[in-house]
Amino acid sequence: MQESTGVRLPYLAGYPDETLAQVRLLLTSGRLGERLRRRYPGAHGVRTDAALYDYTMSLKTRFMRNAEPLSKVVYDNQLHVIQNALGTHTTVARVQGNKLKAKREIRVAGVFRDAPAEFLKMIVVHELAHLKERAHDKAFYALCQHIEPDYHQLEFDLRLYLTVQEFRPTG
Repeated sequence: MQESTGVRLPYLAGYPDETLAQVRLLLTSGRLGERLRRRYPGAHGVRTDAALYDYTMSLKTRFMRNAEPLSKVVYDNQLHVIQNALGTHTTVARVQGNKLKAKREIRVAGVFRDAPAEFLKMIVVHELAHLKERAHDKAFYALCQHIEPDYHQLEFDLRLYLTVQEFRPTG
């Protein structure tokens, strides 16, 4: 049913048909982008990898003191949101002498360097939650909501934002 009007909504798979119909109407009428701009008017000031690391560590320190340490947090222009990679959380293992050392890294898609502040926070919260919870299960989302109470609304609005960014009217 997602393709019925010719407007693809890849970021909204799994949402009810009624929701998708509303999104299509707002998108094709040009009102969805304007609504999002009014709701999220300001881009964040976290432009460099160093600033992103500091931003992420401040959230980690405030909400997840006992989680494993992070060695790296960077913007990654190689991440493609179309492939469902808004950010990644990885563990890099290295041998040092006779010990195996693991370093945790978070990478945030470069397109979010210019996104509204709330969307950057949602992505960082999501990746931080993976430090404690691997799977996208109830415990994972509970942790996300502990850090950011509006997490689910922000995730939906981020999906709308990505849809607007990708939408190109035909005809």
